[in-house]
Amino acid sequence: MNILAFETSCDETAAAVVKDGDTIFSNVISSQVDIHARYGGIVPEVASRQHLLTITPVAEKALTDAGITLKQIDAIAATVGPGLAGSLIVGVNFARAISQAEDLPFIGVNHLEGHIYANWLAGDKPEFPCLCLIVSGGHSDLILMANHGSFHRLGSTRDDAAGEAFDKGARILGLPYPGGPSIQSVTAGITTPLSLPRAWLKDSDDFSFSGVKTALLHMVEEKGERNDRWVKEAAAAFQQSIIDVLVGKTIQAALRNGVKQIVLAGGVASNDALRKRFKADSPLPVLIPPPILCTDNAAMIASCAYYRCISGNIRESCPDVIPGLSFAI
Repeated sequence: MNILAFETSCDETAAAVVKDGDTIFSNVISSQVDIHARYGGIVPEVASRQHLLTITPVAEKALTDAGITLKQIDAIAATVGPGLAGSLIVGVNFARAISQAEDLPFIGVNHLEGHIYANWLAGDKPEFPCLCLIVSGGHSDLILMANHGSFHRLGSTRDDAAGEAFDKGARILGLPYPGGPSIQSVTAGITTPLSLPRAWLKDSDDFSFSGVKTALLHMVEEKGERNDRWVKEAAAAFQQSIIDVLVGKTIQAALRNGVKQIVLAGGVASNDALRKRFKADSPLPVLIPPPILCTDNAAMIASCAYYRCISGNIRESCPDVIPGLSFAI
């Protein structure tokens, strides 16, 4: 089964063709990072207008790279939420137009589920039950996955998501947007970071990163004049605090729930320090997609759509876009 999928939940316009949920024929991503960097964050209206400009050429390139035509496509999929309303509308309407014109099933996909299914595109497939940590700009969720389509949220962020915290922390330190890659870049080689607190939230699987962000702000205000070395040490402390909590709470929840392995997903899962810590500290096997599949892409949407399709959960009459969509559709 060949699925043509689209992902436009935020600031990437993406299209992909994936066979049988695990074989990528093409995976095209047009990023808007440079456009939004001048504003220090994503501007929703700018994002949706850029999607309108790029979705047609991105779709055409996905088919060309795959070496197939629409006549060889079996279903069309797109992210219906969560995400920015204007951005989602562009991708869903474009995908549904193709599905109607070509008389193909349309499969609406939850963006968060899509992130998890990136792990079905990276070689070894997850074993059930598994514990999924989704870490991105808008989400920090611990999800118990018992089977395809079976999700139970154990915990989520009470305030800032991990990726959002990285963006805000970078802004406090005067580092460029996006914050996660900037912090990762300047912390390379720093072995003696400064000290910042950790919010463990005892007896809870939830996360909280607003406190460490505030602590970083106070540290900067108290420091006054600061040199490059101090900024790097502060960034390293901030990154280490977030990673300690993500890794520690995920491993505790995994052991407590008796899962077979831990699965990472979302843009923050591309952070090299986070990946290394999970591999080093986890007593359970850990699956992490390649960085290109951690950030927003359409291949993960196609994979999720395939498993929806074979389970009979095609949703021909998919609802309109749902910006605040949670688990599961």
